[in-house]
Amino acid sequence: MERKLNAELWDKMHYLFRDFNDRMVHVELHYDFPIDIEILKTVLICFLEKAPVLHSSFVDTKLRAYWRVNDYNIDDVLHVSTPDKLDEAINEFLTQYIPPENELQIQVAVFNKKDGGSVLCIVENHMCMDGGDLKYFMKTLCRSYNEYAENRISPIDLKSGSRAYDEVYSDFSKTEKKMAQNLYKNVCAKDDHRFPLTQDNIRDRSFIARRKIDSERFATLRKSGKAIGATVNDMLVAAYFYSLYELAGFDKSESVTISCAIDLRRHMKDTSETGITNQTAFMQCNIPELGEDIFKTLEYTKKSIEKFKNDKFMGLYGLPLLKLGYSIMPQAASEQVIKLGYSNPLIAMSNIGVLESDKLALSGHAPVDGFMTGAVKYKPYVLLSATSINGELTLSMCVRGNEEDEKIVNRFFDLMEKNLAVLSSKNS
Repeated sequence: MERKLNAELWDKMHYLFRDFNDRMVHVELHYDFPIDIEILKTVLICFLEKAPVLHSSFVDTKLRAYWRVNDYNIDDVLHVSTPDKLDEAINEFLTQYIPPENELQIQVAVFNKKDGGSVLCIVENHMCMDGGDLKYFMKTLCRSYNEYAENRISPIDLKSGSRAYDEVYSDFSKTEKKMAQNLYKNVCAKDDHRFPLTQDNIRDRSFIARRKIDSERFATLRKSGKAIGATVNDMLVAAYFYSLYELAGFDKSESVTISCAIDLRRHMKDTSETGITNQTAFMQCNIPELGEDIFKTLEYTKKSIEKFKNDKFMGLYGLPLLKLGYSIMPQAASEQVIKLGYSNPLIAMSNIGVLESDKLALSGHAPVDGFMTGAVKYKPYVLLSATSINGELTLSMCVRGNEEDEKIVNRFFDLMEKNLAVLSSKNS
């Protein structure tokens, strides 16, 4: 008998996003020792059994959608090699696309380095889990690897509860829950400003561009933020705005919006009883104009972000509307109606945050480098992702484009570095 899982609201929304991005989330971690493949394989088998959505196919019958759970072979999940051209192999793996109808929604690779180190890479379908739960997945995987390696403790510690979107209301009072479930206001992005990429072309290919801010510069930026009362996120968004105006030549008097990802788990006291899933929405960070300098841009940015932070229901607007849309009509009709009211942000940012190297250590070896990044966006949409590890900040952008687009993105990173350096100058 076929085993089925519910297609939850966020699963369906990310399925709808297929016109805007490839929905893959990517992780790359570098270690200075050889990873034990048999231990990793054992942990992965246990985790896939605890999270069957990772070995399921998304089925869209046009009337309804669900996950069909599949049998699998772990050798189709974990791939091990010692490539001659390491960077090329990593890039090829990370830029792959996993179709939702595929029998597996996650791919793992270990690339052995000739100097004895290893690179652990993971690509998974955002329909299954977002960056917040992928960070949890990675930390739990590493902890389970260590417990199995040291004590042969069975790695079954992965959470496996409800994946439903409405778990976000679980810690609200009855009155608050009622209020939150009546927030039908549509807060989608409605800004036509675009990142200046080339026109879409059938020959475009997926690439991941990244830029590293070393530990010394990142420490200076954090110190500056404390001096001027700004978080790292505030400064990243402000630098993003300032760099966009410069790169795209926006009129300095025009208002621009960047959609910033929000982890809705902020509303939940304990997520250990939920399953791996998506709990991410967006807030529309808007500035009225560029301002006379980047510090004025930062003021505008802080004011916009603070407005959202002061809202108890931050990120929850529109969820009841999506729920209604997917509940009262067949799947195909629901998608068409939701598309009418949904505006995908042209310019977005996801600050995934710190990758805690001590919690990602394997057999006492913390990763010496690494990053996590979001989906490959299809032009004209872009997403800037930010993660830090070992005190270093990595900015990344995944784009389906061409060599000229790579040059444009790298020019953008040049501007980001310059503008972050200006913000870092206020450090006393």
